[in-house]
Amino acid sequence: MKKVIALLLAMSMTVAAFTGCTAGQKASEEKKTETADKTSDKKEDGDKVYHIGIIQLVEHQALDAATEGFQKALKEKLGDKVEFDVQNAQGEETNCATIATKFVNSNVDLIMANATQAVISSATATSDIPIVGTSVTDYVTTGTVKSNDAPGGNVTGTSDLAPIDQQVELLQKLVPDAKNVGILYCSAEANSVYQAEQAQKYLEKAGITAKTYTAADSNDIQQVVTKAADENDAIYIPTDNTIASNMEIVKNVTVPAKVPVIAGEENMCSVGGLATLSISYESIGYNAGLMAYDILVNGKNPADMPIQYADDVTLKYNADIASELGIEIPDDMVAIEKEDK
Repeated sequence: MKKVIALLLAMSMTVAAFTGCTAGQKASEEKKTETADKTSDKKEDGDKVYHIGIIQLVEHQALDAATEGFQKALKEKLGDKVEFDVQNAQGEETNCATIATKFVNSNVDLIMANATQAVISSATATSDIPIVGTSVTDYVTTGTVKSNDAPGGNVTGTSDLAPIDQQVELLQKLVPDAKNVGILYCSAEANSVYQAEQAQKYLEKAGITAKTYTAADSNDIQQVVTKAADENDAIYIPTDNTIASNMEIVKNVTVPAKVPVIAGEENMCSVGGLATLSISYESIGYNAGLMAYDILVNGKNPADMPIQYADDVTLKYNADIASELGIEIPDDMVAIEKEDK
């Protein structure tokens, strides 16, 4: 009888152990399922935070405005689901390369490259991470896209190309007696070379003698500007980042010499130019942000996204410089407000 009882007790303990094990496994499986469901829900709710690295070539008003416009667009679209790592290369090519490599190693979701060298360095660092550029005149010239209509790789973006032919017409309108015009830019900036070639073509077509004056870097600017002012009736400066960062030097040379400057964009003009036919850098930055959103959220491929151009320009002038030069400004032009300087 004792043997029978012992046998029944052993069988009962085995069943209990088996049942406990099964219950534990079931609880574990239910926990895994619950975790998976939460992860799935998290993805479905769009809780992903996008990490974007921003390389800005140098600090000046135009590029600052483009960066701000880019961030504004994505914050409007994504709210707190986007994080920016903004890095300034201080105008140095090596810094651009270092920052781009850092972003690639961090595996950011997208790189925004503000200015030509920033785009070139980013494209050199990665062919996988999407790159959206802005403040670039001609992407084909940079070698980062196959064509502006069909980029064909991981780079797309917005252009800051202004209507150079109309800028030349503006120069003729404000300085009708100009026979010799100097074109001033930094020889290290590919976009400036492109614009200078276009400006020279339009100036010569208008019967004006055009000569280029190039600075290798910011250290050369005062000497080069002085020479250009001595030899010309007016100066044209394209959207050159190096010159834009040193427009105070340009002003200090050209205004006393009574040589008017037509600048490539408004922020350059607000410091040291007479007038400009300018695009909005905040606007092209904003549009670049919308392109980034389409890539990150809507799954668009940069290879199939054409380069976008500014669709409006504004005639503006610097009233203080116009007064100092004694140049009468037509009524259809708008003065740059002092608070915009």
